[in-house]
Amino acid sequence: MSTFLAAVCQLNSTSDGAANLGTAEELIRAAAGRGAALIATPENTNYLGPHAEKVRRAEPLDGPTCARFAALARELGIHLLLGSFNERAPDPARCFNTSVLFGPDGARLAVYRKIHLFDVDVPDGVSFRESDSVAPGAEVVVAATPLARLGLSICYDLRFGELYRALVGRAAQVIAIPSAFTATTGKAHWEVLVRARAIETQCWVLAPGQHGRHDDGGLRESHGQSMIVDPWGQTVAQVPDGVGFAVAEIDLARVDRARRAIPVAAHRRLPG
Repeated sequence: MSTFLAAVCQLNSTSDGAANLGTAEELIRAAAGRGAALIATPENTNYLGPHAEKVRRAEPLDGPTCARFAALARELGIHLLLGSFNERAPDPARCFNTSVLFGPDGARLAVYRKIHLFDVDVPDGVSFRESDSVAPGAEVVVAATPLARLGLSICYDLRFGELYRALVGRAAQVIAIPSAFTATTGKAHWEVLVRARAIETQCWVLAPGQHGRHDDGGLRESHGQSMIVDPWGQTVAQVPDGVGFAVAEIDLARVDRARRAIPVAAHRRLPG
């Protein structure tokens, strides 16, 4: 299929898991009603609250959160990306930050565990140690689907261009970047980085995000501005402030045209 509709959902998740999933389901159903065949939710879809509690509530891949998304994908006949949830890890003190892609039959098509963890001290901004509660993944993941080859990444991964080159090396045509980008860094970097990843990979980019304040002690506020960007780096759909979704037509021929016009893969030269 060379064209299809895709949607990005924007949430304001909290520690109320039932409410988070209920809102996500409402948005997914609405986007599917608009004809979206691929729908993506943000990072931390099911929970965004105190981090110790996140680990305590971590679930396996066959737990209730994934089961609900699988059933929804099957009912609606869509490809559905659970942007991320807190997956149980071997280390009892930490969990994985995990994206899961489900097919129209509800089957689990791909699992990606966030590689780059957000351990930062931003001047006059936020101090955060994701690695205190999250274990890093190690695998680059591209899912082959009837719609497109979908490369997976999560939030802070956005700053590491080598991951996106690896996704293109595995023939990605569309890249997902579900996020909970902080308000401080998002104002300066979110749009420019998302568009840069589209330009350098010559892929479509789906970037669903969290928006607003979360109940994790009042420290976290997410930037929002969820967007869909074409392979030329143009934003074709965007969610304004608040909870909502945006839909755009994904035309894979535009990937081919961008790569023919500027064949960066053929021109790449590595020093040394």
